[in-house]
Parts: sequence; structure tokens; C-alpha cells
Amino acid sequence: MYIARRLSLFSAAAFLAVIPVAGAQNFETAAPHAVIMDAKSGQILFEKDADRPMAPASMTKIMTASLVFDRIRDGSVTPDTMFKVSEEAWRRGGVKSGSSTMFLDVGSEVSVRDLLKGVIIQSGNDACIVLAEGIAGSETAFAQMMTERARELGLESATFLNATGWPADGHEISAQDLAVLARYTIENYPEFYSLYSEKSFTWNGIKQSNRNPLLGKFTGADGLKTGHTEVSKYGLVGSAKRGDDRRIVVVNGLESNADRSSESVRLMRAAFDSFKVYDLYAAGAEIVKAPVFMGKADDISLVTEADVSVGLYRPLRRKMKVRAEYDGPIAAPIAKGDQVGQLVVSVDGRNDERFALLAAEDVGRKGAIGRAMASLKSKF
Repeated sequence: MYIARRLSLFSAAAFLAVIPVAGAQNFETAAPHAVIMDAKSGQILFEKDADRPMAPASMTKIMTASLVFDRIRDGSVTPDTMFKVSEEAWRRGGVKSGSSTMFLDVGSEVSVRDLLKGVIIQSGNDACIVLAEGIAGSETAFAQMMTERARELGLESATFLNATGWPADGHEISAQDLAVLARYTIENYPEFYSLYSEKSFTWNGIKQSNRNPLLGKFTGADGLKTGHTEVSKYGLVGSAKRGDDRRIVVVNGLESNADRSSESVRLMRAAFDSFKVYDLYAAGAEIVKAPVFMGKADDISLVTEADVSVGLYRPLRRKMKVRAEYDGPIAAPIAKGDQVGQLVVSVDGRNDERFALLAAEDVGRKGAIGRAMASLKSKF
């Protein structure tokens, strides 16, 4: 018999990892694609068309930089390694291309340290191509490495065809996967992440400012990357920290630089002020006692497998409902750690979130005599 038992809201609240929410949330944005993520838990607090692959423009360069960070980590290159600026990098990524550029001179040699600043701060396409050629031999080979690395990180929407984000049919990633990539970058490259907060960089006598509109406008903002092409329109992957809390915001598809600036600040402000992660249960917390069929014990405790918390738009908190579901009575024998039920968290306008409930202890099956007596008793 299927059993659902409603639990007190005062003992609960739920949501885990990077599971997107769906449906009306009473919070809107003009951005066609948007994500608000809690960086600590990885929970998606808000999403709008976040799963659909989209053209990321220069937000691609977060992955480009990630691969370079990995090569520095494994020792195959160092920050002082010098790479030569090929004519291809100069022609396709330089000022004559009409794209973002570091203003590298063809035939010159530039350190990995400076090229990374050119990529992250100045969004230089020429710097991206030089790094790609220096590490992989060609930009095409480097892009294949980017896609392979994306798959290793679980970024299933990502396909990279170049290192720059230049428009190419099939070069794409979802807003949610960009948020996941940003979180990965922040958590795994602390020694490099500060590059994303540098406000300007000068190369070849030309000073260029970081295009991130959050820097200097939102207290605690420290990354990451803007993007713009005619195909993608205006986008941003941004992050900021207040106290122990960090939020990541992704927007894309906005019509102007001004729209990107104002909407990025608005969403980041809302990320801290209008959304909250509610802790519900700690790992191992007893949720309910479930009846046992033909067991040496009459019931068994069902406990949470992991910490349970939920990220919510604050006005929706009062609409949260929490219940335990299991097929009961649960037939013995039962082994400690068996998943025997689910904790279900429901909020109007969102998909239900489900979390495993485990058996807290072993329950053996009654012996033959005990089963016979139980069967006989059930008939009266």
C-alpha cells in the first residue's frame, strides 16, 4: 500500500545540487536566458530557459581559461612560458578582425601570464588563439579538448568549436551549464580566480577596462565574463560574495550593453535579497517511522541520505509542503541503508523535489512460526 505522510513545515525545507526549478516563481527578468545559483550548494534559485543550448559569445573564454589553468597545474606550461603570436592569431583575433583584441603584434612572443590577462580582462580573441595554438597545436584541436573537458565536468549542453566564442553553427552551451562552469572555476582555481576581478590591463601601450558591469557597481562582485555577438546579443556570467554567501548570475540575449548592465545588477541584488537557501534536515535526520510487514520489529525509522535544503524565492516559503512517501508496510528483511522511501518537497508553480529516505537500521524477517502467527492474526 502506497503511503504519503505530510510533515510539519517547521521541521523542513528542501532542494539539492544543480536541479533546475520550473514553472512560475513570481520573479521575472527581461533576459531570454537567465540563472541565479547559490554557489555554496549549487542550487538553482531561479531559471528562465536555462537548459536550452545557446550561443555564449565570449563567455566561452571561461572554459578557455580553465584549460590553461589545468596546464599550469599539471606543469606542462608555466605562467612564464612564452608563446609566439602566429599570423592566424593576429589576423583573426587582431584589430583588423573587428573583434575584441589584446592588440598583440604578429611574430611577438608573449607569456602565458599576460595572455591570460588578455583573455580574462580584455576578452582578447587573439590571446585565446595564441594560447590554443601553443597548448594544442591548433585552435580546432584546443576546442576539441574544451568539449571533452566539458563532458568530464558534466556539462552535457556544451559543444565548443573555437576558443574565442566567435559565432559558429553548433558552438553552444546552456545558461545553467555556464553557471556550473563558473562555480567550478571559483571553487577549483582560487589562485587564478582573482584575475576575473581585475578592472583593467594595459598591453602594447593600450589600456582596456574589464567589461563586467558588476565590478564597481555591486559590492562584493569579483567575476566573471561578459559576451556579445550579433547572434548571442548581450550576456554575462557574474559572481559576487556577501559574507559567507556567494551567488552566480547568468544572463544572455539582452538587446544592449545598457540592458545587460542594469539587468545584471538587478538580478544579483535579487539573488541576495529576494532568494534564500532554507536548511531543512541534516544528513541522517529521522523523518518518519514506517510500519514493517513480517519483520522482527513493528516499524523502522526512515532517515535522510544527505543534508536537505531548498533555495526559494522568499515569498514562496509559506507555500512549501513536505511529505514522506513509501510503499508500506515495508516488507522485511530490510538492510540498514536501503532506500525505502522519498522525501518530497512541493511548492506551487514548481516541480516536486525528491530526496532519498534510507532505512536507519536492519530489520530481520520473522521466522516461520512468527510469520504463520502474523498471517493467522491478520485473518481475524
